[in-house]
Amino acid sequence: MNTYEYPSEAASRKINAILGRGLDTSAADYQSVSEIVEDVRSRGDAALVEYTNQFDAPDMTASDLRVTKVEIEAAQKKVSSDFLSALDRAASQIESFHRRQVRNSWFTAERPGVFLGQLFNAVDAAGIYVPGARGGKTPLVSSVLMGAIPAAIAGVKRVVMVTPPMADGTINPNLLAAASRVGVSEVYKTGSAWAIAALAYGTQSIRAVDVIVGPGNIYVTLAKKIVSAFVGIDMIAGPSEILVIADDDANPSFIAADLLSQAEHDAMASAIFVCTSESLAASVKKEVSLQLADLPRKQIAEQSLGAYGAIFVVPDLSAAMELSNRIAPEHLELQVNDPFAMLALVKNAGAVFMGSYSPEPVGDYTAGPNHVLPTGGSARFSSALSVDCFVKQSSVISYSREAFLKEAGSIMALAEIEGLSAHAESIRQRLK
Repeated sequence: MNTYEYPSEAASRKINAILGRGLDTSAADYQSVSEIVEDVRSRGDAALVEYTNQFDAPDMTASDLRVTKVEIEAAQKKVSSDFLSALDRAASQIESFHRRQVRNSWFTAERPGVFLGQLFNAVDAAGIYVPGARGGKTPLVSSVLMGAIPAAIAGVKRVVMVTPPMADGTINPNLLAAASRVGVSEVYKTGSAWAIAALAYGTQSIRAVDVIVGPGNIYVTLAKKIVSAFVGIDMIAGPSEILVIADDDANPSFIAADLLSQAEHDAMASAIFVCTSESLAASVKKEVSLQLADLPRKQIAEQSLGAYGAIFVVPDLSAAMELSNRIAPEHLELQVNDPFAMLALVKNAGAVFMGSYSPEPVGDYTAGPNHVLPTGGSARFSSALSVDCFVKQSSVISYSREAFLKEAGSIMALAEIEGLSAHAESIRQRLK
């Protein structure tokens, strides 16, 4: 990790490189994913099985696509009691947080003769994508919880989960246990771009859904982008990222560990440290090297830190927050003596972690807020996955004759200015 004085031209170049990573995809990748999506749309299950046989489970057939009730029940017996206990804690706390996001329909009659409002209704069906994670060896159970729980709380009647099978055609039992815990019984053994296409357009085995959420690799992301004109999606997510702001009293080993917790995701991940002290910057840099030596995913973390990691030394904490808001990080940690004093300065961040004992992994698993967050600077205009992602808003309008007559002239004047004479005539007909 290189150290930069901020503000400076060198710092700005590094920031631009970090913000620009992972945003561009090759024309070849886009074309390839487009062809996959269209193939699944045209051939359904046959295409799904072919891709699954080629990339995941060579012997799987169309009849094996849906996980059976027997498989889900058997999974409960294969996982440890410690896992089930941790799963229940996480699910309960995620449920509690997301219940606070529920919005109710509302109505008003404050203008005489006019009744207005909004109806909030859940979509009929939602698809939850859960990545394969090293061929099922590292099951991303948290993705199950973060996608399915807000959907259920929103009132979605049909929640579907798709995830790539392991080579033997099965799903990791921890994933199935997690699905069972949050009430998802419709699970399919399919992944990548073809799974997204199946959710969007439907196949012989998988009925189409209205919204697709969940993280994935570049092929999943491109597929979501392609189908987004036809079905709702949560966001176009990029590589993971963290920005840590610390004062002189912060613990260098804590900071280094948190930076590495994101750098180990993949080579495109970004880990940024911002402080006011050259000595703290040097201590953290040294600690990163020490902890990196024993990290199982050392090679990935090294690539991430070398390309998209950085340490910025700023004049004061106000400048640190200005830099953070410019970057708009997915995860922002405030490892300072009084993080609540800085909270009002936060404008752009996916999630804010307050103090030395609120590291980013707490948010990944048990805290309660959703960990599906905007990346690549999109926290400037986007938000975390929430109950709102599964809800539609419909406006309600009712006018009495008297209220209509009071506003008719204004409506016609505006319609005529826009050149929409039939709009004006719709009003005029009611004045005869």
